[in-house]
Amino acid sequence: MLFIIVLAIVVIAAGYVKAPPDKAFIISGLRKVPRILIGRAGVKVPFFERVDKLYLGQMTVDIKTEQSVPTNDFINVNVDAVAKVRIGTTPEAIQLAAKNFLNKNPEQITQDLQDSLQGNMREIIGTLALKTINTDRDSFSDQVMEKASKDMNKLGIEILSCNIQNVTDENGLISDLGMDNTAKIKKDAAIAKAQADRDVAIAQAEADKAANDARVLAQTEIAEKNNALAIKQAELKREADTASAVADAAYEIQTQEQQKSIQTATVNAQIARAEREAELKQKEVVVKQQELAAEIEKKADAEKYQAEKKAEAELVQRQKKAEAAKYEQEREADAKKAQAEAQKFAAEQEAAGIKAKYDAEAAGIAAKGKAEAEAIKAKGIAEAEAMEKKAEAYKKYNGAAMAEMMIKIMPQMAAEIAKPLSQIDKINIYGTGDGSNGASQISGNMPIVMKQVFDTMSEATGVDFTEIMKAGTYDAKVNKNINLGGEGININVDNKKD
Repeated sequence: MLFIIVLAIVVIAAGYVKAPPDKAFIISGLRKVPRILIGRAGVKVPFFERVDKLYLGQMTVDIKTEQSVPTNDFINVNVDAVAKVRIGTTPEAIQLAAKNFLNKNPEQITQDLQDSLQGNMREIIGTLALKTINTDRDSFSDQVMEKASKDMNKLGIEILSCNIQNVTDENGLISDLGMDNTAKIKKDAAIAKAQADRDVAIAQAEADKAANDARVLAQTEIAEKNNALAIKQAELKREADTASAVADAAYEIQTQEQQKSIQTATVNAQIARAEREAELKQKEVVVKQQELAAEIEKKADAEKYQAEKKAEAELVQRQKKAEAAKYEQEREADAKKAQAEAQKFAAEQEAAGIKAKYDAEAAGIAAKGKAEAEAIKAKGIAEAEAMEKKAEAYKKYNGAAMAEMMIKIMPQMAAEIAKPLSQIDKINIYGTGDGSNGASQISGNMPIVMKQVFDTMSEATGVDFTEIMKAGTYDAKVNKNINLGGEGININVDNKKD
C-alpha cells in the first residue's frame, strides 16, 4: 500500500505542469481530444502523455510587396504595411493553430504568415486606384484585413490591426501628383491674393474718400462750434461781470450787516455773562449755606450720638450696679435703708448745688442741673431708677447744649454767608421796575438767608431758635420763661424780689 502511495506521489510530481497566460500547454496521448492548459496547472501521465506548447502572444508581421504591383489605373506601386496578429483563444482556433504552429517560436510563426498576408495585400492593391490608396489608407487597410481574415481563420490566426506605412511608385508619379496639386494650389493662392489686393485697393480708396469727406465736414462743424463758443463766451463774460458787480455790492452790504449782528451779539453776550456771574454768585451763597448747615447738622448729630452712647453706657453700668445694690439690699435691708437715706440727702444737696451753678451760667445750662438733681434724688430711692432718670436728664441736656453751640457759631455763620458777597469784584445792576434798586435787593437778602439758616437748624435739631432769640426781649426779661424745645425741660425764673 505504501508503495502505491509513493508511486502516485512520484507520478504526480513528475507529470505536474503549469501553463503561463501567454502560452497554451496541449497534453495529448491517452485521450482522443487533447487537453489544453492556459494560465493554469495540470498533470500528465509520464511515458503515456506528452506536453506541447503553443505561443498565444501578439506578433508583428511586416508585409512588403517585394515587387511592384500595378493598381487599378495600371500604376506600379510598392506598399509597406504592418499587421498585428495572434492565435485565437477559442478551443477550435487553438486546435487549428496547433496543427500548423505547434512548438514554434513567434519569429517562425510570423514568417509562415508573411507570404499569405502579402498575397492578400497584392490582391487588394490591384482593385484600387493610386489616388485612393494614398488618400484613403484606412479603407485600404480595412480591405486588406477583411481579405486576409478569411485565410487567417483557417489557420487559427486572428488579425488585430493592419497599418499602411508607406506607398511608393517606380516613376515618381506620386511626387508629380503632389507637384501638380502644389502648382494648382499656388495658382489659386495667387489669384486669391490678386483679388484680395484689388478689393483692398478699392476699399482703401473708398475709405480715403469717406475720410476726406468726414474731415471736411468735421472741420466745418468745428469752425461753426468755435464761432458759437466765442459768442457764448462773450455772453457768459457779460453775465459774469454783471453778477460779480452785484455780488460785490451784496458782499459789502452783508459785511456791514454781519458786523452789526456781531456787535449786537457781543453786547448781549456781555449782559448775559454779567447776569450769569450774578446768578452763579447767588448759587454759591446758597451752596455755602447748605454746606454750613450740613456741617453743623453733622457735627450736632455726631455729638448727640456720642452723648447718647455715653449715656447708654453709663446707664448700663449703673443698672448693673443697681442690680448689685438691690441684691445687697435684700440681704441687708436695714443697712441699705439707712444708706439710701444718706444718699438721698447727699443727692438733694448735690442737686441744689448744681442747680445754683447752672442758673449762674445760663438758663439753658440750668436744665442740666435740674436733670442731674432729679437723677440723684431718684438714686436715693432705688439706684436703678435714679440712673435711668439721670440718663434721661443727660439726653434732654443734649438739646440745650446743641442750642448753645448753635448760638455761639451764629456770628461765624453770618460771616461765612457774607463772605461770597465780599469777593464779588463787579456787579451790573439793572432796575427792577418796582422803585427799588439792585443794591438794596442784595443787602436785603441777608436777613432772609439768616432766617433760612435758623429754620434749617431748627428742623434738624428740634430746637426753636426763634424763641431763643426772643430771650432778650422785654417779655423774656420780665417773665424769664425760656422754652428750649426739649421734652420735659422748662426753666421758669421769677424775677420778683421777696
